[in-house]
This record gives sequence, structure tokens and C-alpha cells, in this order.
Amino acid sequence: MMPDATRMDGKVAIVTGGAGGIGAATARLLTARGARVVVADVAAGAAEALAGELPGALPIAMDLEDEASVEAMVAQTVRHFGRLDVLHNNAALLGPEIARADGDVEHMATALWDRTFAVNVRGTMIACRAALPHLRETRGNVVNTVSNLALQGHLIQAAYSSSKAAIIQLTRAIAASHGKAGVRCNAVAPGMTMTPALREAFPPALRQVVEDETLRDRLGAPEDIAEAVAFLASDAARNITGQVLVCDGGCAAHVPGIAGFRAFFSGEQA
Repeated sequence: MMPDATRMDGKVAIVTGGAGGIGAATARLLTARGARVVVADVAAGAAEALAGELPGALPIAMDLEDEASVEAMVAQTVRHFGRLDVLHNNAALLGPEIARADGDVEHMATALWDRTFAVNVRGTMIACRAALPHLRETRGNVVNTVSNLALQGHLIQAAYSSSKAAIIQLTRAIAASHGKAGVRCNAVAPGMTMTPALREAFPPALRQVVEDETLRDRLGAPEDIAEAVAFLASDAARNITGQVLVCDGGCAAHVPGIAGFRAFFSGEQA
């Protein structure tokens, strides 16, 4: 019987933004598959609470805007566990107030644009830079959370989507520069995912617009994205690198306005 390549026994994984939403679901799943997980989050109390539920987990307070904080996260992980196998860059600037302020470019506040790139792109780069020497030792990998908005134009979230597009290119750059050293780097691109933060930021009517364009019967859940992250982080994905795995329920896979077409043809058949 062949071993289960999705298992993570003996491996150590950092999950940034690990205290809630997709990060928390991923931390739980990686732990269930045998990994020892670092729950890294700017919300220190929430990170401690979740880590307390997960066997062997380590909570670390970390702020992606603070270079020293990000570097300390990696150093503390290696001191505590003796190794690092997976870096899941999941944290991003995406609270309800930020989401409402992030509109089109004509009305973009420079400060919001700069902070979005400082957290999402610069912070992710620093985390990768600090982790790569350790990942090279373990032939480990990086999984970045991006967004299907990084692959499509939209009326809103110009800063967020642009920052996530930059992380896609960072993903490819790391895959290309460190692949021969045994380090893989991939990205997961969720669509609208039903996290508590999303429920607060987006009214039901707007969520319904996205759900209508989804090819499944519901919007994605954090656990759906965690499964994709865990797959890419595992040896089951050992021949996959430099790729973007889109997990948006099919929103990016069809012609624009499919919901309208569906309604039209349903009415015609009636």
C-alpha cells in the first residue's frame, strides 16, 4: 500500500493570518494531517486561542507592516521546532472598512494603496525572504493566498486585486529562482469565500450577485480553500510549482454574465 502523500507528519508550517477565516481553517487541517503549525496573526489573542485548540501549535504575534516582526516570526519558528517546511502566506489587508474604501483608481486614496501593497506584497516578500534558507534545507514550499480578482478586472478593490496580482508574479519568481534547490512555490486564488469578515464587509445582495455567477450551488467556505492549500503544501503536489490554483467555484471559468443567460434561457423554456 502506497503512503498517503497528503499527510504532513513531522512537518512544520507557518500560517499567517492564521487566527481566522481561511487561515484558521488551514491551520486546523494541516494539524489534522500531522503538521505542527504556527498560528501567526496580528491579533495575538485570537492566535493564542486557536493555537490552544491545536496539538503542538505555536501562536506568534506578527505584523506584516513591521519587517522585524516578520523576520522574528520565522526565526522563532525555527528556534522552537528546529525546522520549517511550509510557509503559507495568507494574511492580507482586508477588513470591512478597508474593503469599503478600496474602490476604483479614480477615487483611490494614495495612503490606502500604499498600505495595501506594504502589507500584502512587501510583507509577503519579507516572509518569503526570511523563510527561503530554511525551506531550502527541508526542500519545503511556499503557498500564497491570492484572489480570483487578481486575474480579472472589477469595478471595486483596485488596490487589493493589484496587490494580489503582484503576489502571483512573486510566486512565479520564487518558483523559478529556487526550484533547482528543491523549493516549490504556488498560489491559491479563492473567489468570494464565506468568512466572518466577508459577511460583515459585503451586504447579502452583493454576495448574491457573486453566488449567481458561481457554477456551484453555494459560495466557497474557508474549509474549501484550506483543502487546496493543504494539497499544494503536501508531497502530493511535489511536481507542481509556479502555478495558481483557482478555487472560486467556477466564477472565472465561464463567459461574463452567465447568470443573466441562465435566467433568460430558463424563462424561454418556461
